[in-house]
Amino acid sequence: MRAITTLNLRIAFGAIVLGVVVGAFGFVRTGALLIAAGTAVIVLARSSEVKGRRRIIESYLPLAIAGVLFALALALPKGL
Repeated sequence: MRAITTLNLRIAFGAIVLGVVVGAFGFVRTGALLIAAGTAVIVLARSSEVKGRRRIIESYLPLAIAGVLFALALALPKGL
């Protein structure tokens, strides 16, 4: 797997901020997808930094929340 660089992390943080802004303006599905994707990239980058004892809560819980948010965004109704 390719390493996640600082540029990727900046893009992920930008996607989260853009997702919050887009969601605030009414495009909730798009905002949730952007937030979920950005969060997943950050969690994957941070999980490779954990050395020694693997912390399951800090590693897998945020990734699971991002996955559930992604699935919820896809299950939302189309709108009016």
